[in-house]
Amino acid sequence: MIPQTQTRRDWFGSAASGLGAIALAELLHRDGLLADEQPSIDPANPYAVRKPHSEPKAKRVLMVFCAGACSQLETFDYKPELIKRDGQVFKDIPPVTFQGPSGNLARPQYKFRPYGETGKMISDLVPHIAELADEISFVHSLTSKSNTHGPAENFLSTGFVQDGFPSMGAWITYALGTENQNLPAFVAIPDPRGVPQASVNNWGPGFLPAVFQGTPFSSLKPIRNLNPPSMITADEDQAAKGLLCMLNEQHLAQNSTDSNLAARIASYKLAGKMQLSLPKVSELSDEPQHILAAYGADSKNKTKADFARNCILARRLMENGVRFVQLFNGAYASAGALNWDGHQKLREQYDIHGEIMDQPVAALFKDLKQRGLLDDTLFVWCTEFGRMPMFQKGAKGRDHNPNGFTAWLGGAGIKQGFSHGVTDELGFKAVENVSSLHDLHATILHLLGLDHERLTFRHNGFDRRLTDVHGKLIGEILT
Repeated sequence: MIPQTQTRRDWFGSAASGLGAIALAELLHRDGLLADEQPSIDPANPYAVRKPHSEPKAKRVLMVFCAGACSQLETFDYKPELIKRDGQVFKDIPPVTFQGPSGNLARPQYKFRPYGETGKMISDLVPHIAELADEISFVHSLTSKSNTHGPAENFLSTGFVQDGFPSMGAWITYALGTENQNLPAFVAIPDPRGVPQASVNNWGPGFLPAVFQGTPFSSLKPIRNLNPPSMITADEDQAAKGLLCMLNEQHLAQNSTDSNLAARIASYKLAGKMQLSLPKVSELSDEPQHILAAYGADSKNKTKADFARNCILARRLMENGVRFVQLFNGAYASAGALNWDGHQKLREQYDIHGEIMDQPVAALFKDLKQRGLLDDTLFVWCTEFGRMPMFQKGAKGRDHNPNGFTAWLGGAGIKQGFSHGVTDELGFKAVENVSSLHDLHATILHLLGLDHERLTFRHNGFDRRLTDVHGKLIGEILT
C-alpha cells in the first residue's frame, strides 16, 4: 500500500537521494562514463568529416537572410480580404504596436498574380522568384519570440533571443565538419550595404569552440592579408611556411594535451590553405557574360550588381564544398533605408530593395539547379519576422509583426509547388499549422541527417541545443 502521508524525515531522505543522483550523473558525465550524443572533435583536425545521425538528403545549406523583416503581405502571403477592407479600422489589434499608434488596414502595395501550374499568387515585387513557384515550398505560418530586430535576428540565426549562443552554421559545422579542407566550412556573406543589426551573432560560435564560427567576406570585401608582401618571393614564402609548420608540430608534440593549442594551429593551417584556394574561388573575372547578366551583376544599379556578385560567390563556394553559406540581403539602418524595415514609406523603400534582391536570388536558385547542385543543396529564404496588416498612424508603412510570416525552401528533400500553414484572412496571425523558428531549425537539421534533440553541447551544466527544448519537424514540406 502506498502511504497517504509523508513525514518530514521521509521528505529529507528522498530529497537527499535525488540530489545524490543528480551529482552522480554529473560526475559520470564529466568522466565520460555516460552515453554521449556530442560529436567527437579532434582539436588538431576539427573540420574532419563526421557522420550524421541518419542518411541526409542535403549535403549543404544556402540561406538567404532578408534583414529588416520583409513583409509577407507584399511578397508571398496573398490576402484578398485585406484588399477588400483597405482603409478600415482593425479592431482586433491593440491601439499601439511596437513603434507607435496603429493606423487603418492597408491593402498590399503590389498586385498579386498567379504563377506556375499551381497558380500560386505572388506579388509583382518579386517576379523572378515568382517564376520558381512550382519548385519550392512556402511556409506561411512562422512565428517568432521577438518583435525587435536584434533579438529576432538572434532567434532566427541561433535559436535564442539572447546574445552568446552558437549560430546555426556553427552548430552544423560542429556536427558534420566539412569535406572541403581548403576553404572555411561556414561562410557569411554580408550585404554590400553593411552587416545586419545582430552583426557577428548571426555567424558566431557562441560557447562552441571558436574554430566553428563563420568566416565573413564578400565579393566586395574579400578576406584581407591573404597574399604575401610583394617583396617576398614565392620560394621564400614557401620556405617560411615550412619552417613555421615544423615548429608548430614540435611545439604541439611537447604539449599534446593542450586542445586550445591544437585548435589554434589547425586554424592557422586553414588560413595557409585559404591563401591558395580562396582567391581562385572569390575571383569572378572568369564568369561568362551570360551568367553575369542572368544574375544582374551587369546592372547599372551598383548595389544590385554587388549583391548579384555576392550571389555568384555563394554558388562558387557551394561548388567548392563549403557546407553552410549565409547570404545577407539588407544591412542595419534606421527607417528601412538599407533594409526591409518598411515603417514610413514602404512602397518607396520596397521598390528599391525588391529590385536589388529578386533577380539575383532567383538566378542563384536556377544556376544551382542547372549545375546539378540543387539535388543535394537545401535553399532557404527567410526573414526575422513579418509586418502588420495596417499602416502605422500617420505613415505609409507597416510595424513589426512576429505572429505570422513567411519563409520558403527549395532543393534537397523539399516538396515542389507546395504551401504550408495559413495566417488569418488579414495576414496578421498564424492560425493553421503554426510553426516556430525552432521548427524551421529542426527541419533544416533533419535534412542534413541531424536529429535536433541529439545534437547537443555541454555548457555550464546544460546539454544545449539549437532548438533549446522545443522544435518539431515541418514534415508536410518534406518529400
